[in-house]
Amino acid sequence: MPPARLSRRGLILGGAMGMAGAAMARVRMAAADAPASLLAHPPSVVTDPPRQWGPQAPPPYLPDPDIIAIDPSFSNLAYGNANIRLAWRGGDWLEGPAWSTQGRFLLLSDTIRAQQYRYLWETGTVSVFRDQSYNSNGNTFDAEGRLISCEHGMRRVVRWEHDGSCRVLADRYQGAPLNSPNDVVVHPDGGIWFTDPGYGDTIVEGHPDAPGGRANRMGRELWTKDGEIVARFAGHARQDDHVFRIDPRTGDVRAVLTQQQLASPNGLCFSPDGTILYVISSGAGPGQNGPGGDQRIHAYDLMDGTARNGRVFADMMLDGHQLGPDGMRADIFGNLWCGAGGPLGLCGVVVYNPAGHMIGRLRLPRGVSNLTFGGPKRDTLFMCAADALFTLVVNTQGAGLS
Repeated sequence: MPPARLSRRGLILGGAMGMAGAAMARVRMAAADAPASLLAHPPSVVTDPPRQWGPQAPPPYLPDPDIIAIDPSFSNLAYGNANIRLAWRGGDWLEGPAWSTQGRFLLLSDTIRAQQYRYLWETGTVSVFRDQSYNSNGNTFDAEGRLISCEHGMRRVVRWEHDGSCRVLADRYQGAPLNSPNDVVVHPDGGIWFTDPGYGDTIVEGHPDAPGGRANRMGRELWTKDGEIVARFAGHARQDDHVFRIDPRTGDVRAVLTQQQLASPNGLCFSPDGTILYVISSGAGPGQNGPGGDQRIHAYDLMDGTARNGRVFADMMLDGHQLGPDGMRADIFGNLWCGAGGPLGLCGVVVYNPAGHMIGRLRLPRGVSNLTFGGPKRDTLFMCAADALFTLVVNTQGAGLS
């Protein structure tokens, strides 16, 4: 039997915790051999016992030992008096954080529970925002403050209007249904860009294809179970992956990048001036033809709504390990903050400057699926990591709308 392939989700979680055990063993041996002077170093996520999180944790150390500057320039982005905080824990798999400037709240998707949550800035409390989100993943707010969501279950991109109605922006391309729209961003020109891999074409986070489709080739998965709505109205067959643009004037859906040009597109964002598109290429999704993506961040020059001059921006390698990138956002200086999975001690968030050099990272106890900047000043980094939401005040601000 061939060895089991590590899934994208498993990579984000840190190699299904097997790597975590190995890392902890190394830490124990290192601590046993270290001189007494080194044992006074403040704890981090790789200490034994591990760093404690939450309101009952002891006062944190300053500067935070899990905020790591690789290049001196990162010190200008990190705020020395801030700690990484566990803000909330209670979801199943959190995704798609988006900050509502008008509402002063953070919106989150729980792709497994098919709910959306609202994190209130003033109180730090979390409540259910939408009880049925059809396994939504990526979210953003446009210039008018309207919520745009990617729905795995219904395989579509929707926008919630000011009067409370829901408008379908995209659910098909060239007559074929979409896969499972994943991440979405709004360009300064009003165009809506989204990725459409097949990660949500599963029993847990959406629904598989109908029998015979790429994401249910053997027909064994009972895709209509507990899915009366999706069985009747949603797409039933996976197609190739694409990066799409929705025209702000006509509403036309156009493929900007095909699966052959960029396999397994996942997270995406723009440079602060909107001239560069960044797209993450992740591992193969359910039913995908071909080997999948290369786990790298790719960059493209934008001109008249088209993406040109594709190149690798960052290879996501750290200490000889291939990290698993997922979602990312740019700050006002053009740095990319990218959520990443990998071994304990390496997973969390990595930061690249506009030249593609890794300048810093945030070490977390688990991989980060997606992140965004929020708060009234847009200087708080919100990080989704499995069932938990982490925050960090930084000395920069998020670029773009959400």
